Amino acid sequence: MSSLHTVATAMPLASLSLRSPLVAASGTVGSVVDFASVGSLDAYGAATAKSVSRDPWPGRPAPRIAPVGTGMLNGIGIQNPGIAAWSQTYGPRLGDTGVPIWGSAVGGDPAEFAEVAAGLESAGVQAVEVNLSCPNLEGGGMFALDPSASAAVVAAVRQAVSVPVSAKLSPNSEDIVAVAAAVAEAGADWVVLTNTVWGVGFDLETRKPLITGGIGGYSGAPLKPIALRCVWSVHQALPELPIVGCGGVRTGRDVIEYLLAGASAVALGSIHFAEPRAGRRILREAVRLARRHEARSLAEFVGEASSW
Repeated sequence: MSSLHTVATAMPLASLSLRSPLVAASGTVGSVVDFASVGSLDAYGAATAKSVSRDPWPGRPAPRIAPVGTGMLNGIGIQNPGIAAWSQTYGPRLGDTGVPIWGSAVGGDPAEFAEVAAGLESAGVQAVEVNLSCPNLEGGGMFALDPSASAAVVAAVRQAVSVPVSAKLSPNSEDIVAVAAAVAEAGADWVVLTNTVWGVGFDLETRKPLITGGIGGYSGAPLKPIALRCVWSVHQALPELPIVGCGGVRTGRDVIEYLLAGASAVALGSIHFAEPRAGRRILREAVRLARRHEARSLAEFVGEASSW
């Protein structure tokens, strides 16, 4: 991996310097601690643990994952043990994974987000991702659809922690640029673009939705152009705001497209379910493409796409 990191090193993201532009996306690598035993983490600059709430959340009943074409529909409902249990179980092991671990906070109001974020920092995470965009909460609520509500959550988290704070936004937003501007003003160090898009599918035999919650989050390769549009739009409007691009990444070419659109790092999500060690392959592909285009580092591609 040393030769790969020669080309992929020193990717700046706000105040951080990532050893690689790849980030393992929240919700696809569990606590990261468990994933480290089956996945390959040396290709990543950071890995984001699954979202945690203040109190335990049971999640939705099965079925809550279903294949839909070349993508996947999920309605997990952010099942988690709560911040106290999470910290006790995983906190002592965070330093054993060989990769910087970012926590992910979720809650019902700004105060709960802040409490969880503080707990994550105490457990030892190196950054906190504010999950404003999960599309399968009970009641269908989503902070990421409202700039003011999103800003209030980020401001509360920013006051509660000293580590970097990011905001994970939604492609379902009517004006994602406005939301990104609001969370940046509230103190987000970078934004994650994006989470899943709302979707639904039906079983012809039972005539019921494929998952118990009906509408869930659609992810996988078809999400890429939607997420790329979000990255491109936000970068064009807010060029100084760092971005982690996320959605449908399967190859090294996908990574470079996100960098060209304006992302400073690129998260891998659903690919982990089919290929737990995908990070190493994808980084290798991206480095080969960079060399083919005579780039000394992947950082040279960031924001280099131009309009017609």
